Amino acid sequence: MQKHFSFARTPELLFEQGGIRELPGLVRRFGERVLLIAASHCHERFNNGGDIRRLLNEAHIEIELLRHSGEPSPETVDTITAAWRGHGIECVVAVGGGSVVDTGKAVSAMLPLEGSVFDYLEGVGSGAVHPGAKIPFIAVPTTAGTGSEATKNAVLSRIGKDGFKKSLRHENFVPELALIDPELTLGGPPAVTAASGMDMLSQLIESYISTKANPMTDTLAENGMVHAGRSLLAVCSDRADDIERRADMAYAAWLSGICLANAGLGVVHGFASSIGGFFDIPHGVICGTLLHASLRETAISCIERGGKNDRTALKKLGRTGSLLAGKENTDHRSGLEMLDHLIEELTETLALPRLGVFGVSEKDVERILDVTSPKNNPGEISRNRMRRILVSRL
Repeated sequence: MQKHFSFARTPELLFEQGGIRELPGLVRRFGERVLLIAASHCHERFNNGGDIRRLLNEAHIEIELLRHSGEPSPETVDTITAAWRGHGIECVVAVGGGSVVDTGKAVSAMLPLEGSVFDYLEGVGSGAVHPGAKIPFIAVPTTAGTGSEATKNAVLSRIGKDGFKKSLRHENFVPELALIDPELTLGGPPAVTAASGMDMLSQLIESYISTKANPMTDTLAENGMVHAGRSLLAVCSDRADDIERRADMAYAAWLSGICLANAGLGVVHGFASSIGGFFDIPHGVICGTLLHASLRETAISCIERGGKNDRTALKKLGRTGSLLAGKENTDHRSGLEMLDHLIEELTETLALPRLGVFGVSEKDVERILDVTSPKNNPGEISRNRMRRILVSRL
């Protein structure tokens, strides 16, 4: 057992089918004037026409509604905070996918401060240290994907030739509360459900095999993979309205956020960071389309190297295949074969688009590799291996 590790705090959690009806009481803990950030009309509704705004208004909570779509940029956060700073906002509530949750998280962190959020971004800002002041924040995810409702960072993007995806991070940015209601994921577009689910799955697997994994993240990741394995394909096909399967996915996404916050991620998310800065591609699509090739290269590298840590990673990859397939008693070699087949099948069945669909071509490969890190991936993920991963999904 690894005897020395730390574990980040998590938000208070309410996980309940129909739990959205508890939102007024939860908000009232922090005040009665709320900035509600939602992606679209559908993210304000629940259970065949219920309306979050009406729910809050009936509880005499004053709402300022803001719509946001797409992955947030520093400019987006600056515009929102400039408009609402000094207007008595007592709580920020974000209802939507991971991008909306990240937007709300960053806005809550910047409302008490003057200046631009860009100054506080890791790796690109001025190096300013955020003091951790914030407006209380409640995350209400409507997709089972990024796990941002469980983490202390908000990912902001600037897309283009000199683009980036970087984090605003502080221990205090963990949401005060995560309200996870599986009902809110019903009716989501199949393509979004698929990409979000593959993002979640990549987070569980990458944190599980991470060189910084620990016994707690291992246990949580394994549990998450059991739930994801039995429900991911189902919610993307004939059981899209099965609330138990949706609950499986929402729970697995929550666990994936906790795991990544404590064990880190691997080369899949290294690519997501670099490619997502250069091209306007949904984060989950990048992760999902690269997962199979990345796991294959990782396994090959670990087999070739054959060290103690490599053997451990291979055993974990084998167990991943067994867990996703719902088979507990397979040896790790059989598990590796199952994993390779399962992820390849998911990639094809869910019709995850190749990167070329979004304009990525061979001429972009080297500049992507220049700024891509394998992060905490096991094995030796060299530039040549990363090149093969990328080229295989153009």
